[in-house]
Amino acid sequence: MYRVLIRPLLFQFDPETIHHFSFRFLKIALALPGAKALARWFFVKKSPALEREVFGIRFPNPVGLAAGFDKNAELVDELACLGFGFVEIGTLTPRPQPGNDRPRLFRLRADRALINRMGFNNHGAAAAADRLRRRTSRVIVGGNIGKNKTTPNEEATADYLAAFRELHPVVDYFVVNVSSPNTPGLRDLQEKEPLTRLLNELQTSNLKLQTPKPILLKIAPDLTDSQLDDIIDIVRTTGTAGVIATNTTIRRAQSDGSPLRTDATVVEAAGAGGLSGPPVKDQSTYVIRYLVEKSGNAFPVIGVGGIETAADAREKLDAGASLVQLYTGFIYEGPGAARRICEGLLDWIMLNAEC
Repeated sequence: MYRVLIRPLLFQFDPETIHHFSFRFLKIALALPGAKALARWFFVKKSPALEREVFGIRFPNPVGLAAGFDKNAELVDELACLGFGFVEIGTLTPRPQPGNDRPRLFRLRADRALINRMGFNNHGAAAAADRLRRRTSRVIVGGNIGKNKTTPNEEATADYLAAFRELHPVVDYFVVNVSSPNTPGLRDLQEKEPLTRLLNELQTSNLKLQTPKPILLKIAPDLTDSQLDDIIDIVRTTGTAGVIATNTTIRRAQSDGSPLRTDATVVEAAGAGGLSGPPVKDQSTYVIRYLVEKSGNAFPVIGVGGIETAADAREKLDAGASLVQLYTGFIYEGPGAARRICEGLLDWIMLNAEC
């Protein structure tokens, strides 16, 4: 019903406007008596065969919601009813900021893709932490953290540490986002020296706490093999728990270099920003496989990029990912996306078990 009736209607309106409308609708609809239980019955697929233990956390299934959808931890309880094994909030900065000017979110319908240049718009880490203290669900929550736009890169570590300390009591794992293309200069922090320094500082603070939390690194799909080799070395030497591969791409082409299906004038009109969805799928899978094979499977990888179906998720898992996440696929496939992927993965698991 979503793909045939609801999505065509929603896609008649501005993407960010519909995003906020969907938030309000889910909040109101799932506040009705019995609504959350009914949603869980429809959308949650449970099976011991789907469970995964990764960086010391037991996940009920390997399909998570990527950061960017619920930036401010406003819908964690509601999203827990839609079948996700974990929900990642953010990106959160220590101080609230409005992000880039609108319009900043665009659909490329022919490619089932999005371009965004949101710019870490968020209410600040403290506001999100306060909401998480009041949540009622037990869904696994990741905290994706970044620096404020006005903070120079030389002082970025202080921003990441501030957001880390604020969120530490209320999230299950952390993601260090140095790969968004929408904050000027942020990707410079992916270079070996500043990234090593940043991760070492975070890990030092983490290990001083009574209950250290896994810290992951989110990287871009646009890194060269040499840069990926540096990432492997950095993750090993800093004790980083794992990698999320990948963020959005700044390229305007399919992973194989072929043109996008969307008319070039539409793509050009959208302007700068990160491209997500199927056009980045193959490149993100390449990065996953490269990291896993070159490192000797030394750390877990969460695969993100172009996942819409169970086959897409299997591709990432076959490449070596321990878990997967979706965002653009959730927009195009609707609230049943996680369950459909879990059901497909379960069929695949059971078939392999019989062989």
